[in-house]
Amino acid sequence: MTELWDIVDNDRQHTGVRVERQLGLPDGQLHQVVHLCLFDVRGRMLIQRRVDTKSTWPGMWDVTVGGSVIAGETSAQGIAREVREELGLELEFTRPAFTFNFAYGFDDFYVVRADIDERTLAVPNAEVAEVAWASFADIQALKARGEFINYRDSALALAFDFVGENGVRSDIFDGRPRP
Repeated sequence: MTELWDIVDNDRQHTGVRVERQLGLPDGQLHQVVHLCLFDVRGRMLIQRRVDTKSTWPGMWDVTVGGSVIAGETSAQGIAREVREELGLELEFTRPAFTFNFAYGFDDFYVVRADIDERTLAVPNAEVAEVAWASFADIQALKARGEFINYRDSALALAFDFVGENGVRSDIFDGRPRP
């Protein structure tokens, strides 16, 4: 089946144009990407190792889930589908914790804390070879060995920072009282 992407403008509004994923994006066109960083109660992120047959970053460790939003989906629908496909989990999402702009679009990061037994996940599958819980230091070590996708350290640190003692923080402030 052909996967289609909606082209969006600088304000994330659909332009009415769709492209086939396999053909890539025309120069200057933007699309939407989503990622999930799922944390346990100990503050560790569930990471996945991509199967060796993936066209991009084969065999590399990655954040919990990632993928492109397909035509007709919202960001929240896209991440829910990706989670279902890659982990076999049914989760609901409302909005991302933060968004990065990149050369070809927008990357919404969802951050969730949940008590999930990784042994119950539908892994391995066609996209994910294995999963593991990892601390920030564990991920840094994987990156140093060239085994984890080369996200900016600050992006990964931001995801870890959004997970607090009582769950996921809902804003950018550090909790101190306002002056």
